[in-house]
Amino acid sequence: MNGRERVLAFLAGEAVDRLPLMPVVMMFCADQIGVKYGEYVQDFRVLAEAQIRTAERFNFDIVCNMSDPAREASDCGAHVEFYDDQPAAIIESDALLANKEALASLAAPEPLGGGRMHAAVEALNLMKERVGNEKAIMGWVEGPCAEAADLRGINTLMFDFYDDPAFVRRLFDFTLDMALDYARAQIDAGADIIGIGDAAASLIGPKFYNDFVWPYEKKLVDGIQAMGAAARLHICGNTSAIVEGMGSLGCEIVDLDYFTSIAAARQAMGPEQILLGNIDPVRDLRNANAASVTAAIAECHRQAGDRFIVGAGCEVPRDTPLENVRAMTNYACLRL
Repeated sequence: MNGRERVLAFLAGEAVDRLPLMPVVMMFCADQIGVKYGEYVQDFRVLAEAQIRTAERFNFDIVCNMSDPAREASDCGAHVEFYDDQPAAIIESDALLANKEALASLAAPEPLGGGRMHAAVEALNLMKERVGNEKAIMGWVEGPCAEAADLRGINTLMFDFYDDPAFVRRLFDFTLDMALDYARAQIDAGADIIGIGDAAASLIGPKFYNDFVWPYEKKLVDGIQAMGAAARLHICGNTSAIVEGMGSLGCEIVDLDYFTSIAAARQAMGPEQILLGNIDPVRDLRNANAASVTAAIAECHRQAGDRFIVGAGCEVPRDTPLENVRAMTNYACLRL
């Protein structure tokens, strides 16, 4: 089986030859081909090349166009700063929707309108052309809460949940529609999976998650699946209080950060939900050795059971020793 065949079969509940291997790698990829991360962020050709060569070098089963959380916000007109060797950053002190009245006149950008979203779609086109028959292709969108925080400012948005819930829902309507349009463009370019990053959702607690965020994540997941792609949800941070809701979204893959117990997630989500993760990317991967990486993944696998994909709790750090990354590969290749 090649990587794409393995991933798609595993998602469908069919027999596979080994565990899928789907870690999040971005800065690590740029380093693998000797480029500054600013080039990776701003040049889709560099991004595609780095993803492909890294996936081939370490036998990963996917390639992905994720680079930073600012693509959608940037195309909306948000103040985004770019750096020579770091991810792009949204400047919260100059938030696009600091005045919430501006939402009424904000037009959703066209994903193929020549901006940063368009560049990410072009990266997928290159990946599909070069390795789309061998590796699964994954696109990426910001989830409704994360994108709302990108546009409004995360601290201001937290107050909005209390002060103006009607505005929050209008803002989520906007972010949902934009995410669906962006997902559609990526699926048309060949994405088999759309990752959803909704980091801010871990900060609001179960009541606001269930009342505000979950309904929009559900619409996003359903929309992605209706377009013919699988959905992979990643919420950075401690999601222990909301894992039951995450498991009821119907995502093909729930990607857990290391703060959240896989055992607790398995208990909350049931035996069929595919779980990915979730060793501590710093303590158990970068600052470890190959033997301890193997042991940490094995423990996650034990807690998760059969419906498990090998990966770290979040992005693989750029300076992770290569033998530790190979330990992830070796575990996936030897275990079912």
